[in-house]
Amino acid sequence: MHKENSIRARFDIPARALGLGLLFLGSLACHSARAADIIATSGTQTMSQPDIQFSPAQVQQQLAASSTAITPFRINVPDSAIADLRQRLSLTRLPDQLGGVSWEYGTDLEYLKALLDYWRTEFNWREQEELLNQHSQFKTTIDNVDLHFIHQRSSHESAIPLLLVHGWPGSVSEFSKLIGPLTEPTSHGGSAEDAFHVIAPSLPGFGFSSAPTEPGFGPEQMALALADLMERLGYEQYALAGGDWGAIINRHLANHYPERLIGLHSNMVLANPPADPAQRDAVSESEAAVVEARRNYMLNEVGYQQIQGTKPQTLGYGLNDSPAGLAGWIVEKFHGWSDLPEDEPGNLDNNFSKDEILTNISIYWFTGSITSSARIYYENRNSPRIKPMSYINVPTGAAIFPAEIYILPRAWVEAAYDLRQWTVMPEGGHFAALEQPQSYLKDLREFYRLLR
Repeated sequence: MHKENSIRARFDIPARALGLGLLFLGSLACHSARAADIIATSGTQTMSQPDIQFSPAQVQQQLAASSTAITPFRINVPDSAIADLRQRLSLTRLPDQLGGVSWEYGTDLEYLKALLDYWRTEFNWREQEELLNQHSQFKTTIDNVDLHFIHQRSSHESAIPLLLVHGWPGSVSEFSKLIGPLTEPTSHGGSAEDAFHVIAPSLPGFGFSSAPTEPGFGPEQMALALADLMERLGYEQYALAGGDWGAIINRHLANHYPERLIGLHSNMVLANPPADPAQRDAVSESEAAVVEARRNYMLNEVGYQQIQGTKPQTLGYGLNDSPAGLAGWIVEKFHGWSDLPEDEPGNLDNNFSKDEILTNISIYWFTGSITSSARIYYENRNSPRIKPMSYINVPTGAAIFPAEIYILPRAWVEAAYDLRQWTVMPEGGHFAALEQPQSYLKDLREFYRLLR
């Protein structure tokens, strides 16, 4: 089991990575100096020894890509950005809504009015910002992405590293109720044997991470970037957890680097139907009814996937310019994917506070990341696969919440993963860490107790 006892493991760079980085930087610095002299007089020219062309932008890009520095980070949104948000909210022009309907056509008008009014007059971003800043945060450059991540270490020697990965339209704020109990369980009614060091990144193009600047940076590429992050932090073995895109990214990571992983916990476990007819048909009537019910429900819930998977840029012009539009787009997913009665409107305030919803939406707004985050759907459809998906030979735990957007038969999951734990939850939906934090936490702890 990996235990960090050295100074290097405390956010420093593994020696081998540092040596390679310095060697590359030294070599690049020589070429950069020559390139700068040439550019100053006549633009980009071909250099001999080696025969490479450098423009100023390429020099900076290569320097950034080769940097392994890890720097502390604190969220600090300018006052002017907060004032601009309130001004835009005061100028909102809302659409009409048919009489006698609520969420059937999309986000309910009355709910959105109340949410926007609260955002403009009562929501305290500085208070939420300070809560987020209670966690240790850092940035480092990987694959030309300025990657933001929470790295909250436990005080317990028995703690194991846990890479906790969010999805869309989520953010690291989803894990605000979990980080304390995970890192310091004895302060939250738990046992020291259940302690984790939590690493929670903002995915590339999401929140406080910068966006990829070239096409092709999809979930598999993100998985490789997160593997690089964990290596850079000095973690040779670590645990995984996440849902939505986090579950998909973690599956890619497990497919590439099973030997690095202690285990994989997922609250949205996905797999293709087994090739073996016996495994494919090993589904009870009750389980088949649950699977079919979720499939039928989702038939009317995938319009956003078609838009974000084909024309995310077009969508971004509206959402990045209008906080009301952004809120309407995101909150509809919180309503549709949470554990609310399907045959009646349901009160979203019973599942999430307005502060919780608006903190997540505000992260997208203040960072201007809604367009780049939506591109993950396009890249997932169009980026070539680096490694074919195979059987996940990593101990896997699945938490099945009843209102999750996709639910598979257990036999299908067993055919695709080394399944060690399967928990059917009594309540909860897609945003499980935020909606049902105690159930999620309990299942995560119980699963990793099997593997410590």
